[in-house]
Amino acid sequence: MNIDFNLLMNDAVRQAREEIVAAGYTELKTPEEVQEALNKKGTTLVMINSVCGCAGGIARPAASHAIHYDKKPDQLVTVFAGQDKEATESARSYFEGYPPSSPSFALLKDGKIVTMVERHEIEGHDPMSVVNKLQEYFDKYCEEV
Repeated sequence: MNIDFNLLMNDAVRQAREEIVAAGYTELKTPEEVQEALNKKGTTLVMINSVCGCAGGIARPAASHAIHYDKKPDQLVTVFAGQDKEATESARSYFEGYPPSSPSFALLKDGKIVTMVERHEIEGHDPMSVVNKLQEYFDKYCEEV
């Protein structure tokens, strides 16, 4: 039996993209889209998506559930590490003081990084602990909906 690993990877990427977009995030695929989105006034949550297991089992479910809250970012966006390389690199240029990390979440206010939830705070944790951490940051930096 021959397994087409490229086909499997493409399917995993497609599913990962669809899952986060279905949750309400806007996918940014170019540096221009990133710059336009991240330079907006207000709060922006950037979900750095990936195909690793902790993205699928922890980060994407947390991204989906955290936004059902009294306070949430004005804008929800996502870039896909390892897939949309230029867009991801452009987004990471806003995350001063934080090393590249995927999956991860960056919270920006008026185009400036205020905090991040990095991979080491996701991997090995359960989705609810990540949801709680995100919502703590929403309480601190976001307006009530």
